[in-house]
Amino acid sequence: MSQILVTGANGFVGRALCRALVDGGHAVTGLVRQAGGCPDGVHEWVSAGKDFEDVKTDWPRGLRPESVVHLAARVHVLNDDAVDPDAAFHATNVDGTLRIAEAALHNGVRRFVFVSSIKALAEGDLGRPLREDDLPAPQDAYGRSKYAAEQALLRFGEETGLDIVIVRPPLVYGPDVRANFLRLMDAVWKRMPLPLGSVRARRSLVYVDNLADALARCATDPRAARQCFHVADGDDPTVAGLARSLGRHLERPARLVPVPTSWLRLAGRLTHRLPQVERLVGSLQVDSGRIRSVLGWQPPYSTEDGLAATARWYRSTR
Repeated sequence: MSQILVTGANGFVGRALCRALVDGGHAVTGLVRQAGGCPDGVHEWVSAGKDFEDVKTDWPRGLRPESVVHLAARVHVLNDDAVDPDAAFHATNVDGTLRIAEAALHNGVRRFVFVSSIKALAEGDLGRPLREDDLPAPQDAYGRSKYAAEQALLRFGEETGLDIVIVRPPLVYGPDVRANFLRLMDAVWKRMPLPLGSVRARRSLVYVDNLADALARCATDPRAARQCFHVADGDDPTVAGLARSLGRHLERPARLVPVPTSWLRLAGRLTHRLPQVERLVGSLQVDSGRIRSVLGWQPPYSTEDGLAATARWYRSTR
């Protein structure tokens, strides 16, 4: 089996990926900025330098992984307090990513799997599910940094021969989820009225263990070489349908109010929160056909499986 380095190994997706790799018999090293949080069976490597400045000099003696899966990043936040968000995201997500790629190449790595985001491509679909070759139009600092990192890595791979694989997930959910998905669960749990009853837009999702399974395949399958993949569950619920499913699994039926989407958009404009509203009322579906055809990948869990597991975790914390 392979030796694989995972950056951000103690994060939400990182923990799931490390468990999948260890269960698959791989030797896994987790690169983290702070000690603790890696699953059992993972060798932890702490490198605390800002934006991975010290990763080349800190590289452990004898660590010669075949592949790197790069998850660590400055993540998208709703209320960013950086003076220059584009510069802050670029420093970590572009410059830092290239430092890891350079150190990996120097230490014999053959494949670099970069976990990007569908936000590198767009915030909404084009009336059809987004494909890997659609024209990128990122809309915020996070999305722009992810797209810039993709382009920088592809150039680096062309110059050096390092095999670059890009994976663009949509919204990731599962036990320990945070941000918007957790806020939706909180609202359903508290039986808050939600103005989503008229929202028919569909959103692609990916359960964290499905994403972990796909990333493990991308790190080890020769057919993934130099590919870009969208990864999703494949069952794209409406926003209202998602809330209803969560309510069913939480055993607290969602209270949905049928407010016209035009009213929601108007409220978003008046409150300067239109981007947040669009994430609820706009369609964002992705086409994950390429990874299914090229690698023969199928998600091991259905969306209902993932929502049920997420709800069980949520209820256990209450």
